[in-house]
Amino acid sequence: MDKKFHREITPLAPEDSFQVFDRVKDDFDFPIHFHPEYELNFISNGKGVRRIVGDSLEEIDDIELVLVGPNIEHCWELYKCTSKSINEITIQFHNDLFDEKMLSRRIFKPIKDMFDRSNYGIVFSKKIAFELQGKIKALSKIDSIDYLMELISILQDLANSRNQRLLSTYSSQNKVFENSDKIKKVYEFIQENFYRKISLSEISELVNMSPVSFNRFIKKRTGKTFVDYTNDTRISYSTRWLIETDLSISEISFKCGFNNIANFNRVFKKSKNSTPTEFREKFEGIKRVL
Repeated sequence: MDKKFHREITPLAPEDSFQVFDRVKDDFDFPIHFHPEYELNFISNGKGVRRIVGDSLEEIDDIELVLVGPNIEHCWELYKCTSKSINEITIQFHNDLFDEKMLSRRIFKPIKDMFDRSNYGIVFSKKIAFELQGKIKALSKIDSIDYLMELISILQDLANSRNQRLLSTYSSQNKVFENSDKIKKVYEFIQENFYRKISLSEISELVNMSPVSFNRFIKKRTGKTFVDYTNDTRISYSTRWLIETDLSISEISFKCGFNNIANFNRVFKKSKNSTPTEFREKFEGIKRVL
C-alpha cells in the first residue's frame, strides 16, 4: 500500500531528538501519508473528525490520543466536524531515538512493547488523553534535556495505561514478535497459507506442540485464538484488495481463504464494524498522492 500514499519528509534533522507542533485549526489539509518517525497525535475539540490509520477508518470523539508507528499510513480529515478551533498537538521523534540496547533494559520493557504494538497504530482511552493533555501541551514550552525526560515520562504513562486499542488489521512491519522462534514460524506459515484451510492439528505439528498446548501458546502470545489470529491475517489482505483492486467481494472472499461469502461478511463486519462493500465505499475519495 505504501506506493499509493504520500511519503512525508518531516522537518526533523538527524541531530534533532523530536519536534512538537501545537496548532489550533479548522481543517485538516494533509493527505494520507507515512514516514519512518514515530508520531503521537493529540486532538481536542475534534468531535466528528475522521481518523485513518492503516485499514482502520473511524470517526473520533471530542478528544483522542493516538500513537502511530514508523511507516504506517495515516491522516485525519475534517469529515463531520464543525469546530473552528480544533487543537492538534503532534509529537514526532526518530525511530532510533531510543536504541535497541536501551529498550532491552527491563525498565523500558513497557515502552518497547508499546512501540512494537504501534506498528498497527494505538488509540488510547479518553481517560488517559484527559490526564496527559497538560503534560502534552507543556512539552513545546520546555527547553534543554528536560523535554526528553518529559517525553519519556509521557511514553511511560501511555505504555502502562489501560484500555489501549490497536487500530489497523495489518502492521507496518513484516513481523512483531516477542523474541519467539515459534510465533515467528506460525506467523510465516499463516502468511504463506492463509488462502486455504489450515487445521489446528497441522499448525500444532509445525511447532511440535499438542493442539491444547498450542491453543494456550497462541492465546498467550497474541491475545487471540488461532482461528481469530488466522482470520485477522485474511481480513488484513482483504482490506488491501478492497482498497487497491476492482476484484468483486466474492472473489476477494475466496482469494483470502473464506469458505463462503456469508462467513467472510460476518467476520469482516465483526473486525471492521462495516460490511466489505461499506468499507470499500468509505475509502473511495480519500485524498492520496501517488
